Amino acid sequence: MATSDAPISIGQVALTVRDLDKTAAFYEDVIGLGLIERSGESARLGTDSATLIELRLDRQARPFPEEAGLFHTAFLLPTQQDLGAWLIYAAERGVQLDGASHHGVSEALYLNDPEGNGIEIYRDLPRETWKRQGDSVQMTTRPLDMKSLTENATQWQGAPQSTVIGHVHLRVGDVREAAQFITQDLGMVQTFGLPSARWFGSGGYHHHLAANEWQSKRAGNRSKGTTGLASVELLAKPESLTPGRLVDPWGTEFKITAAQARAA
Repeated sequence: MATSDAPISIGQVALTVRDLDKTAAFYEDVIGLGLIERSGESARLGTDSATLIELRLDRQARPFPEEAGLFHTAFLLPTQQDLGAWLIYAAERGVQLDGASHHGVSEALYLNDPEGNGIEIYRDLPRETWKRQGDSVQMTTRPLDMKSLTENATQWQGAPQSTVIGHVHLRVGDVREAAQFITQDLGMVQTFGLPSARWFGSGGYHHHLAANEWQSKRAGNRSKGTTGLASVELLAKPESLTPGRLVDPWGTEFKITAAQARAA
């Protein structure tokens, strides 16, 4: 089952940015998304007419704050060959990576967009290889074998049409409070945990949301008028969540959309 087949999955992420031209060009040229719609105030980018990222212009916004909000948006590619192709492409363009890890369930590459928003580009390992115990999925962090990743790579032609946002990782003030919100209000189950971070999924997926307090412990409600995360769309099947809007304890908005009614 793909992550998008889960009862609850990620639709799109909206970011507030100060430089719309530069940031939109980054998601198009570096991440490989297609430009779906552009106006003077916003840009929507994605694949096959499905928006994955919405950029909202606010030239007066204060630069990305060190408080609660976005840790990273994670783009899930279909295969290891796709991830290897992107890695070769990024290296040829001189794109700076912030990390590369094997998580036991996935292989992941990390970087930032021009305004400091974290990005993960990853591929999942086959589900039958994931180590499970009930709802829990064992995740690890160990070095990624870059040579193995690239040796069977295809030619990068932009993000494949089946690319989705596999998960969103948040910065929060208290992981226990975040866990209560995500499990009780958003209907996900905790799949993995550390003292300072938790992971949550739906439909057996390793995680659709994660929360950590590594850079934001004891943070309060996020400041108004700043760049960074504006909202996260959750695609929910009718029996899972009622369409509407929920806000976490730090001011992050979750827009809940009926999965079959999602607009491009």
